[in-house]
Amino acid sequence: MVTDLSAHDWSRQYIDGEWVEAADGGTLPVEDPSTREHLYDVPAATEGDVDAAYDAAVAAGSEWAATPPAARQDVVLDAMQGLREWFDDTVDLLTREGGSSAVKANIETENTVSTLREAATFPVRMKGEHADSNVPGKENIVERTAEGVVTVITPWNFPLVLTMRAVAPAIATGNSVVLKPASATPVTGGLLVGRLFEEADLPDGVLNVVTGRGSDIGDAVAGHPDADVVAFTGSTDVGRDVAAAASRNLAAPAMELGGNNAHIVTEDADVEAAAKAGAFGSFTHSGQICISINRHVVVDDVYDEYVETLAALAGHTPTGSVHDPETVVGPIIDERQRDTILSYVEDTVDAGATLETGGGVHELDGVEDSLVVEPTVLSDVTNDMAASCNEVFGPVAPVIRASDVDEAVEIANDTDYGLSGSVYAGDLGRGREIAKRVETGMIHVNDQPINEEPHMPFGGVGASGIGRFNAEEVIHEFTTTKWVSVQHEERDYGY
Repeated sequence: MVTDLSAHDWSRQYIDGEWVEAADGGTLPVEDPSTREHLYDVPAATEGDVDAAYDAAVAAGSEWAATPPAARQDVVLDAMQGLREWFDDTVDLLTREGGSSAVKANIETENTVSTLREAATFPVRMKGEHADSNVPGKENIVERTAEGVVTVITPWNFPLVLTMRAVAPAIATGNSVVLKPASATPVTGGLLVGRLFEEADLPDGVLNVVTGRGSDIGDAVAGHPDADVVAFTGSTDVGRDVAAAASRNLAAPAMELGGNNAHIVTEDADVEAAAKAGAFGSFTHSGQICISINRHVVVDDVYDEYVETLAALAGHTPTGSVHDPETVVGPIIDERQRDTILSYVEDTVDAGATLETGGGVHELDGVEDSLVVEPTVLSDVTNDMAASCNEVFGPVAPVIRASDVDEAVEIANDTDYGLSGSVYAGDLGRGREIAKRVETGMIHVNDQPINEEPHMPFGGVGASGIGRFNAEEVIHEFTTTKWVSVQHEERDYGY
């Protein structure tokens, strides 16, 4: 393997085992969100490139599906070992390309190693069933087989792990893959994954990576007729369009979409501990996480203390360029997202909320037009204000007052989303009972919502998506069942 990923040429995409330029030679610039400096250019794929990627995936699919489980397992384990060898370079890429803090980049890379380790068990977990028949002399067998071609479309916020949690299981279960990463993170969300599996000797065509803007090739990827499953992680608005495009070709959609996650704090909670969890849940990776806290719903008895404690924590959260290893809150991914966050804060204050701290841009020395938004706490917020009814995707903590736990649960459930959430309570049993009442796919007691473990199912309800990633559930997403019956003795058909 190459020893320095920073020296690798990322100007080509990966199709049918070859590193090739875009068909028309077009490129897409990528910049460092902290410094605003140009990093490199990647191919701007055309619809012709997309078709070539699917042609390769189709051609490679049957042979890969028939490959023995141990051989598929070895490929995934070799990719995992490759990532371990490239660990430090990967952390550096995540920092420079995606604006990840050092802590976040290290956690993401380690979680990706764990994701590959879990996926390596899937080839031997694709078990079928055997059942008796109502017909004399017949044997019933249910086989589990690969779906075929899996399309993977991934976001920029956790580009490596959110890509690998779809790509690795798809490959492990015998599928071929066409991967389209976010245009802001085409290397850590795509081309790096191609390099890892190339070095792991994955057969040509089983994994294909096309890079480019969604506006140029998104429809061609999401709606390609050769796709059997379309796995998408991103916003709900875009996910609806992707799911619609997939469904027109009868491809199965696997969608992890947006969230409006609530952090409920009860009157008997340890307020300082609850606020520390709340700060982590709202400010980690600048709030650019689908499972971050979007609403802090606090019972009246401890509301003022919680707001004061959370604001103090926000004011002491290290903020700035992620090239400073101490930074926690770094840049937003681009100007459009930064300006949207600031507009939500402004609209919420205009609607009657109180700005406790933050609310502006944190300037960086030597950087024109900084993308860093200050950690922000808003009090006197209601559930219909801009910062609480929208998925802000920034370091903003709106705090909503609830008269009691019943109202807190009602507020938490007053949203179309249902991805994750958390409950902080003094009594764990009571916290568990409150958690049962919150309508969400995942919830965490005496913690905050930013949790993902590869052996636990990950996904939401309502506008937060369809299906699940991780664990046994993702095996079912990427495989299908086939009923085979065997008639062991001549059958009497009755005429």
